[in-house]
Amino acid sequence: MWSPPPKKYFAGSPGFSFPGLCTESSLQNDGTVFDGRPTESLSLIDAVIPDVVQMQQQAFGEKLTQQQASAAAMEASAMAKVAPITPATVSQQNPPKNQEATVNGEQNGARAINNHSKDGDVEIPPNKATVLRGHESEVFICAWNPVSDLLASGSGDSTARIWNLNENSNGGSTQLVLRHCIREGDHDVTSNKDVTSLDWNSDGTLLATGSYDGFARIWTENGNLTSTLGQHKGPIFALKWNKKGNYILSAGVDKTTIIWDAHTGEAKQQFPFHSAPALDVDWQNNTTFASCSTDMYIHVCRLGCDRPVKTFQGHTNEVNAIKWDPSGMLLASCSDDMTLKIWSMKQDACVHNLQAHSKEIYTIKWSPTGPATSNPNSSIMLASASFDSTVRLWDMEQGVCTHTLMKHQEPVYSVAFSPDGKYLASGSFDKCVHIWNTQSGSLVHSYQGTGGIFEVCWNAQGDKVGVSASDGSVCVLDLRK
Repeated sequence: MWSPPPKKYFAGSPGFSFPGLCTESSLQNDGTVFDGRPTESLSLIDAVIPDVVQMQQQAFGEKLTQQQASAAAMEASAMAKVAPITPATVSQQNPPKNQEATVNGEQNGARAINNHSKDGDVEIPPNKATVLRGHESEVFICAWNPVSDLLASGSGDSTARIWNLNENSNGGSTQLVLRHCIREGDHDVTSNKDVTSLDWNSDGTLLATGSYDGFARIWTENGNLTSTLGQHKGPIFALKWNKKGNYILSAGVDKTTIIWDAHTGEAKQQFPFHSAPALDVDWQNNTTFASCSTDMYIHVCRLGCDRPVKTFQGHTNEVNAIKWDPSGMLLASCSDDMTLKIWSMKQDACVHNLQAHSKEIYTIKWSPTGPATSNPNSSIMLASASFDSTVRLWDMEQGVCTHTLMKHQEPVYSVAFSPDGKYLASGSFDKCVHIWNTQSGSLVHSYQGTGGIFEVCWNAQGDKVGVSASDGSVCVLDLRK
């Protein structure tokens, strides 16, 4: 399941006008050119995610400067018959970027890990990375089927895809295309809206997707559409199955959350308690869930109850993601206010208020627990990913940061623990995926892709990592020896 950039399309975005269509005013369509393209041709993510816009503008500007410098140098060389440009000259033309200062983890009782090992020591070789092509736009999300090596991905091209990576799949790159269409008159037309969320049910037989077109959909593992769920008045940001598999929970820009009956496709109950877009949801058990919003509130709601059973207040900016710990006792939240907070149903004030990141915290994940994990009796960990380019690991028993992982150079959008809890994968807009040892904080694997990384996820066996990227690629990293 995913907590992606698309959920931030609208929250606080300049020029956004509900119901969220990419209007001329929101794009400031004055005929100017961005990233080499007219503004009217921009995708949604280009138009309204400031961080991505800034990075892409900077990259395009640098590319243009380099091209102009190269052209000028070639022309000067031809005209004056001078010697070619020397490496020293090139380095003066393109000085290395100054890295932003990172938070000193030592101040927070943490061990700061800035792994300077030779890239060759940890670099995943090309023959262990399978790049899957087919999407025609950014791939925001990916998720492994919980029982087989089927990888689902969702994109700005109005499709989700199911990639078969099982050993008997004739090369491991067959794909099913799940086209998201809407009914117009007596025929279906492509919705032309981004797929913003997806989640497999616990037995891997059904895939649910949420879209910018406001509909949730249920598909079989063979790619057949079984239900279309339509009650949200605008884009869906998050969507999750409960463990039992009888209900689906969704959150949307219309400020509401909805519990759906997965068998009938009917809305069981709509919860209209937020005063701004709902960004994320997570089940505590089969009938109780938490939701968070740009309104800075967290509500815990239960099927059949007409008011929240608990409301947590304390964040001072948008709450981007929430996650219940594996026991369902503690709820973690992260925010644009740069804090992580841990909540308990037993009290109103947060149990821990964790402050160490220097920019917005985009997403969080709890480490798995149980007999299959590396240390079933050890303290549970929480991982946080931030726009400050760092990942932090937290000991929840102590409420302290144990490791600060500082190899990324751009905002980190996704983190995921391996099923045994021994490793953490992180993906950043610097195009890199890093895999870390969770006990030592050391870097064990690195991979550089061809686009900014939106999502990383582990398969059930813990030997493959799925990666989705801004250039339309999906990649599978095979970590078997």
